[in-house]
Amino acid sequence: MTGVTQHSAPDARAAGDLDDHDGPDDLLDADPTAGELDDPDSAPRRAWRRRTAIEMVVSGVLGLYTSFVLSIEAWHLAANPQATFSCDLSSVVSCGTVARSWQAQLLGFPNAFLGIAFEVVVITISVAAIGGVRFPRWFMLGTQALYTVALLFAYWLFHQSYFDIGALCPWCLLITVTTTLVWAGLTRWNVRDGHLRLPGRAGPWARDFVAAGTDWYITVAWLVLLAAAVLLKYGPSLLPA
Repeated sequence: MTGVTQHSAPDARAAGDLDDHDGPDDLLDADPTAGELDDPDSAPRRAWRRRTAIEMVVSGVLGLYTSFVLSIEAWHLAANPQATFSCDLSSVVSCGTVARSWQAQLLGFPNAFLGIAFEVVVITISVAAIGGVRFPRWFMLGTQALYTVALLFAYWLFHQSYFDIGALCPWCLLITVTTTLVWAGLTRWNVRDGHLRLPGRAGPWARDFVAAGTDWYITVAWLVLLAAAVLLKYGPSLLPA
């Protein structure tokens, strides 16, 4: 009797284990990073995270510089509403026309001030990540939500310039590009580290997708499409008069 009891206990535990985890997909659902070939704290994985953070720092610094330039232009425009700028190249390419629109001060102050705040946040996080800091999931999701708002705002401004204002600001277009690149890098980071969790098989697929760098093709294709839309609408009007 004793031998039978001792033999049946492991069998019961094994059966319980099979019930809890029916296959690899269940393990992936329980732990979003468990199915990846490299450990989140492994050297290759840290190197990947560092490269992504460097990309975000470069884009963020460009965005920050652009936001400062736009802030200075807004200050000059407040002092002299008739001021002209070096990027007033034609009736279409005109920073002044865009800066004088109500959309340029949606919240009652120049939008560039928001750009400075957003870029400082993402640069700080990226620099910390380059140094090896890993942030908790709630923090990364909060940053994702914050920068998604920044992305939507940037594209709303582009939409307004493209369809309503009828003029384009080169600095604003650069902000749109850098915001897109930072958002893409942040999303790639959050998907790969399991902060953004897609249901079922979509989760492992998304992590493999960004781990292979395939999302870069989508990002580049989107920016090319954006440039093509500008060229198709304005064409020769983009050249200096």
